[in-house]
Amino acid sequence: MLNLDVYLNLRDGDTIAAIATPPGEGGISVIRISGQDSFAVADRVFVGKSSLSASPSHTAHFGKIVDGEGNYVDEVVALTFKNPNSYTCEDVVEVSCHGGYIVTQKVLGMILTAGARAAEPGEFTKRAFLNGRLDLSQAEAVGDLIHSKSEAAYRSSLRQLSGELSREIKGVRDELLNLASLLELELDFSEEDVEFANRKSLEGRLTDALTVVDGLLSSYAVGRVYKEGVRVTIAGKPNAGKSSILNALLREDRAIVSSIPGTTRDTISESVVIDGIVFRLTDTAGLRETADVIERQGVDRAQKEAEQGDILLLVLDLSENYYNGIDPLYSKLERICGAAGIKVIKVWNKLDIHRSGAPRLPDEGRVFYVSALTGEGIEALRKGLLSAVLAADLGETSVVVTSARHRDALSRAGKSLRYSLETLRSGRSGEFVAMDLRAGLNALGEITGEITTDDILNNIFSKFCIGK
Repeated sequence: MLNLDVYLNLRDGDTIAAIATPPGEGGISVIRISGQDSFAVADRVFVGKSSLSASPSHTAHFGKIVDGEGNYVDEVVALTFKNPNSYTCEDVVEVSCHGGYIVTQKVLGMILTAGARAAEPGEFTKRAFLNGRLDLSQAEAVGDLIHSKSEAAYRSSLRQLSGELSREIKGVRDELLNLASLLELELDFSEEDVEFANRKSLEGRLTDALTVVDGLLSSYAVGRVYKEGVRVTIAGKPNAGKSSILNALLREDRAIVSSIPGTTRDTISESVVIDGIVFRLTDTAGLRETADVIERQGVDRAQKEAEQGDILLLVLDLSENYYNGIDPLYSKLERICGAAGIKVIKVWNKLDIHRSGAPRLPDEGRVFYVSALTGEGIEALRKGLLSAVLAADLGETSVVVTSARHRDALSRAGKSLRYSLETLRSGRSGEFVAMDLRAGLNALGEITGEITTDDILNNIFSKFCIGK
């Protein structure tokens, strides 16, 4: 459970400050101050037409930052936000100074000397959660929004920040809480043999709740792709055209292309965005038996990369005769990836010079014929990469789970609800059904922060940048 002492300390304790804009040079830098002494701290270094403490909330004030001896340091604009109408629900002052590294550090140093302490990573958002402005899933969405590297990641983070996931979880929790309360109420009247929850109705409502939980859980496969991107390993024999296909997918000459076998001896990784999804493409050394120690290491790395990816792009050369079977190294890699649940896409390259050589071998899974040289078939391959990871059409209105922490909590909640149904159908006492229901409630409560611990909070917010 949430530590009340931590909550009280954050509400009544330190005033914190940090630079809220990225490091480096820019037009302006923003320094955020939050806590009960924010206005007093700011007034010790800010000189304007009036004190910030006496100013209305949500107003901007031009002035100067001066040191303890009255020396002018910078011209700034200070914004005031009075509790509870601020990001943290505390008194907040945001000072916009010129964006040079030296001047920003000087202004921050003076604010810290005036009575604030340096904020920890994510401490502003942590206070927003502890003060009730955001629930925990929304607070996590803030970090995800900042680190979004694709349109899909941005959209899913924004929807979670708006509370879509929270509302879905709350709906299920409210229903389960009602059912658990009815079952526990029966215990108070056990001697009268009173039934407050009709068993048939209870089973139906439990089943509906489980359907919602399972639906959210199944969305994680797509949600993870939105948030983390897709790891694609490009593998194949030397001169099959792996580097050329990497360049074609990137639409730029990133990898060196040569007719000399073994040109690529190490992995080369680049990212490309396809319809809002980030694909992290890794070109690898050609797969072949070799006595060259360095090349052998490259082949080993290629196999390891393939085993750790989400998709294996297996590049084959149409100029070779595959009617007698595919190279054993290819088959081995396919077996390894198949056992690990990694999707395999076969790409037959050099269609421009071997159009009639497309083999007619029985082939399960996805197969594409391309020319990396002319670009023929590359667009179809790009769409094939998308369909491989977005097989489930969730629709624009669907809630998508993107966090491994949420997936774990949903998995435990689903397990508890299944136990509840099994117990109910076996005809056992409502006391045992209620016990599993409570376990499910607690698991769902971890997502929104209604049930949490200091360790969970510290782990989540330590990943945030300082100033957020």
